[in-house]
Amino acid sequence: MKQRNIKIWMLLIVLLGLGLSTQAAVRLPRLVSNGMVLQRDMPVKIWGWADAGERVNVEFRGQSYKTKADKQGNWAIDLAANAAGGPYSLKVNEIELTNILIGDVWLCSGQSNMELPIRRVMDLYKNEIRKVDNPQIRLFKVPMRYIFTETKTDYEGGDWKTATAENILDFSAVAYFFAADLYQKYQVPIGLVSSAVGGSPAEAWLSETSLKKYPNYWQTAQQCCSAAFVDSVKSADQNRIREWHKELNKKDQGVNHWSTGDVDVSDWSETSLPGYWSEQNIDFKNGSLWFCKEFELTDDLATEDAVLRLGRIIDADSAFVNGKFVGNITYQYPPRIYNVPASVLKPGKNQLMVRVISQSGRGGFMPDKPYALRFPNDTIDLTGQWHYRIGAEMPQLESQTFFQYKPGGLYKGMINPALNYTLKGVIWYQGESNTDRPGEYRQLFGDLIRDWRTQFQRPVLPFLFVQLANLGEPQKLPAESNWAELRDAQRRTLELPKTGMAVIYDIGEWNDIHPLNKKEVGHRLSLLAQSVAYGDSSVVYSGPLYQSMEIDDSSIVLTFASVGSGLFTNSLLQGFQIAGEDGRFEWAHAVVLDKNTVKVSNENVPHPTTVRYGWANNPADANLKNKEGLPASPFTTSN
Repeated sequence: MKQRNIKIWMLLIVLLGLGLSTQAAVRLPRLVSNGMVLQRDMPVKIWGWADAGERVNVEFRGQSYKTKADKQGNWAIDLAANAAGGPYSLKVNEIELTNILIGDVWLCSGQSNMELPIRRVMDLYKNEIRKVDNPQIRLFKVPMRYIFTETKTDYEGGDWKTATAENILDFSAVAYFFAADLYQKYQVPIGLVSSAVGGSPAEAWLSETSLKKYPNYWQTAQQCCSAAFVDSVKSADQNRIREWHKELNKKDQGVNHWSTGDVDVSDWSETSLPGYWSEQNIDFKNGSLWFCKEFELTDDLATEDAVLRLGRIIDADSAFVNGKFVGNITYQYPPRIYNVPASVLKPGKNQLMVRVISQSGRGGFMPDKPYALRFPNDTIDLTGQWHYRIGAEMPQLESQTFFQYKPGGLYKGMINPALNYTLKGVIWYQGESNTDRPGEYRQLFGDLIRDWRTQFQRPVLPFLFVQLANLGEPQKLPAESNWAELRDAQRRTLELPKTGMAVIYDIGEWNDIHPLNKKEVGHRLSLLAQSVAYGDSSVVYSGPLYQSMEIDDSSIVLTFASVGSGLFTNSLLQGFQIAGEDGRFEWAHAVVLDKNTVKVSNENVPHPTTVRYGWANNPADANLKNKEGLPASPFTTSN
């Protein structure tokens, strides 16, 4: 009996020891994990958590570093600067991390055009992307998370992925092409920390310190600190949206009938697609509309798998081929690309039925997008006449509240956990969600850059950003433009040191807020990085930037910086507007005088005071550039 009690006590001691060992285990942040890229040529922080007073030993490349966790359980050490290379391993007590590279690390942030994955731009880059196999380029995708209460010190998920066929489709397109460009030149590993959220305004990325400068934003952030408030708004939104769709489905006479295949549409109305139905004399705003397109297939085509392309549809759609559901998208921006297996198709007549749900008044099929059924060696055009019928009419559905867009929430959830990670710099693509407040953006964006530099403890952390692309149909007459005003606010932010701006109004798409040409965006950001972050003075990294003006009788002479080898002179200059004291702008005659000056005039404006360039949502005709082909930034000479 005595011996048995001794064994029990020994077992308890062992179990207690195991418990203490588990409790005392060191924990590392998600960013510090297998496959990570560490910044070269700079001391690098490795940090984590443990029990208070726990000893921590870090071993890397033959060197050992020792520290202890503080009273709160936090610990950190600084690795000595290392040249680019790897793979290496790193050991923290009993944890061993492997496949570590040393190179350059870039934080990639902003809204949807930064977040947009490679899979969304495959129409342009399919052949190139299929060949991607570069484990020297790696990405850590930060999970979307907003927080208004405590500031988080770690991410809930995420790991380092290599740029290989297995992972590449989920890489940010802009970030990948940026990294690929830099890797091709410098041949060092590139790490990308992708922390972007579609639709996010700049204020969502500010820390509390900067938010306090904006009373309205600060008040909203404080309101969102109440979990009860957030939960009540979410619940109300969910109930309202659910009830709207429930009522729509109840009223829609086509549900479970018109999607079943071989529907007689001979008595349905007709319209031409693509287009907005408000422009097609269809008296309908919100609710559901059903569209039907019938097409013929040969015996051979009916045995092949196909891809259905339905451009972009506003707002939501569900597609059926011969009564079989093939796909749906619930909001307007993604391209509709649906796989149609051969088993769904048949020789002869086939029927495509698309149920479209409009929630906010201007539904339709976006023009100048692909509408076709594509086979490996053939294509069935789906544009032209379609039959349509109203399913049910509904009142407008009020938009839900997106708390990830509220001030400060994304900073706490998606930037703060990375503050200890040493960076080469930041690339930023955002602004579309602030175009309703362009006058504010000049201060707001500058505050964001200063804020992040303060938080990362890097006063001149390189910060490179993308100016807004062109969007919308070109205007024939000079007019005010929120997009142009915001572009000018972005331009003026270049007053801050170690910043750079990629101008892209020449490579966007009039009908898409998410233009596909992300490779050129990445390239132009890379040119900026080569100059601003890598110090390569031989690189022409920017198009012409307005510098100063001088009134010369009835003309204004503009001087530009960043002209490279000179202003391009082989075309008639367009895109300039000129005004006198009355503030009324006219299209201007403009001519290059020499390497860096342009003379602007209009005979109807004898006493000019102000010039604008590229001042439109879509400055399609604006063509001032340098001889290297980089476009001039839109600007106004007015303060």
